[in-house]
Amino acid sequence: MTLAGNLRENKAVHTVAGAGDFAVEKLREMPEQMNRAREAAEKYQGEVRETVYRYGGQFRETVERYRGEVQGRVDAKDLPGAAVEYATTFGTRAAGFIDELAERGRKVVQREAAEVAEIAEAKPRTRTAPKRTAQRKTTAKKTGS
Repeated sequence: MTLAGNLRENKAVHTVAGAGDFAVEKLREMPEQMNRAREAAEKYQGEVRETVYRYGGQFRETVERYRGEVQGRVDAKDLPGAAVEYATTFGTRAAGFIDELAERGRKVVQREAAEVAEIAEAKPRTRTAPKRTAQRKTTAKKTGS
């Protein structure tokens, strides 16, 4: 199989292409999301300040109350098991995401390969050998001496 064929069938290449396609999609959405966020910030700015001022004390009291309750319930023996569970969950989700990117990239690679094939069919290729000039021959002799 050719190098181009190997690359078209490579999961790592598909994953990178999928990640690039995903990034482009998200970047195109950014201006609209930024406008909505700015509008929401302007609309609710006064309300948020008032709410923070009103409920700030209650929030601090609640945090202190739960902090004491949680500290009494956590057992150090449970931490390794929780860490393994977290790492397993994260690994599974990461593998799934990579598979999604690879599938997305496979579609991108196939689409681009089809476009390149169409262009290649439309444009006839002429292959010509490079012409050797007398200047090259004389330069080669001078450097060899």
